[in-house]
Amino acid sequence: MIKEKIILGIDPGTVVLGYGIIKLKGQQMSCLHCDVIKLKGDDDHTLRLKQIFEALTIIIDKYNPDELAIEAPFFGKNVQSMLKLGRAQGVAMAAALQRDIPVFEYSPRKVKQSVTGNGNASKEQLAVMVQRLLGLKELPKYLDASDALSVAICHHFQSKTISSAGKSFSNWKSFLGSNPDRKV
Repeated sequence: MIKEKIILGIDPGTVVLGYGIIKLKGQQMSCLHCDVIKLKGDDDHTLRLKQIFEALTIIIDKYNPDELAIEAPFFGKNVQSMLKLGRAQGVAMAAALQRDIPVFEYSPRKVKQSVTGNGNASKEQLAVMVQRLLGLKELPKYLDASDALSVAICHHFQSKTISSAGKSFSNWKSFLGSNPDRKV
């Protein structure tokens, strides 16, 4: 029996939040859905956080993801923007944790490196690679949505186990610990 897994990827934002849901079945990876949540710019920041929580709770209940992967905020020039982005990320995490869904966080650079092989890839390059990896006929309508799909794909790539002689290992350290003769 081939096990299925659904991963919800989130590209947090306080004006536009991208989300993408991928389904894994054996070696097949497909896109179930991707879109953005557009938040009302004139609303108080706390009301936007409420909108994020409510919208993501509906998405979680509809698609029943097994795991949530979210992009970590990056430090820019504006500290206030980073704090607001961190709050949006926290609310998204809370929506998943409320439904007992494990949460995994990845830096923007890690996502780009994992999906494109280039940690400095542009959003457009990332979108094209997401399209190829998922076999999409066209690019997602919003770059925030393709970014969210890339976070989900990154999580899938990062969570694959290493196998050797019928044993599975969650990382290289555990593999090397059990196979001292194979050290580099």
